[in-house]
Amino acid sequence: MLDPKRVGGEGIDMQNSSVTPTIDLDADGVAHGFLRLPHSRDDSAWGSVMIPITAAKNGDGPTALVTGANHGDEYEGPLALTKLATSIDADELSGRVIIVPFMNMPAFSAGMRTSPIDAGNMNRVFPGQPSGTVTERIADYFQRYLLPMADIVLDFHSGGKTLDFLPFVASHVLDDKEQEARCSAARDAFNAPYSMQMLEIDSNGMYDSAAEAMGKTFVTTELGGAGTSTPETVAIARKGLRNLLIHAGILQGEMELSESQHLVQDDDNCFHFSPIGGMIEYCKNLGDPVAEGEVLARIWDTTRTGVEPLDVQAKLDGLLAVRHTYGLIQPGDCLAVLAQKT
Repeated sequence: MLDPKRVGGEGIDMQNSSVTPTIDLDADGVAHGFLRLPHSRDDSAWGSVMIPITAAKNGDGPTALVTGANHGDEYEGPLALTKLATSIDADELSGRVIIVPFMNMPAFSAGMRTSPIDAGNMNRVFPGQPSGTVTERIADYFQRYLLPMADIVLDFHSGGKTLDFLPFVASHVLDDKEQEARCSAARDAFNAPYSMQMLEIDSNGMYDSAAEAMGKTFVTTELGGAGTSTPETVAIARKGLRNLLIHAGILQGEMELSESQHLVQDDDNCFHFSPIGGMIEYCKNLGDPVAEGEVLARIWDTTRTGVEPLDVQAKLDGLLAVRHTYGLIQPGDCLAVLAQKT
């Protein structure tokens, strides 16, 4: 078993982390292994959470940290990353790629957004805790070990079981404009059909925020959803991943570029939440243009008949970028998100 302090490089105190990599992330070549987190449970007193990891390195150069299944019911990232892990050739690299296809492995194994062990939402617990829950310990390892090693970070997301998105790649508005420009350039190199300057509902505890606070070039995606994947969204993920590694100067080759529509979210009014519960009837499809005041959806009362539905109207002009997946909705659920073309 390797000493995580030695593997992690200088200046990173991993003494209190219970996560241990089974491979040397600093060695040249390609290595497949695990991040092992001891987890005592009823059916295995000395059990472990085993998170697959691949490291590919060739000499000096930048490091890319690429992750999927931050939420366990999102599949485009894991599909792109597992294929990359099987095909990556260190001789084609100048630098290093660290591949973690199933960041929240317990959630992914259960097909759930959050961990069945501790109900932890990986994207809301950063910076984590070295002596906390399983999810917090994984986050702490990324925060104090993997993120400091990285120059560029790509975290794949899609809508999971409850949301459906236009397939877009995203970066954020940042206070540091030089960093924002780096993130925007990497986002555009990924080259999804849509690119987004994204506004978050709540950025507290997000992996995105942790990476950006360290000054990293950070890119994320939202590629479809509904708890599944499609040939189109998987192809977008795989092409974008390759493009990003070429853009970063790590992978040899030419980027594959096609037309992309740039979108922005710069107004909280782009978010639409359901004021009541009921059965939802959408009046617009994903990607449809919407004018302020138009009806986005109707919510029908399911407790009785003879009641007119509640119309949910658009609060601004835009196009429908995100919608709720399930046919039933509860009060406070995000019903729709609009974005504006630039």
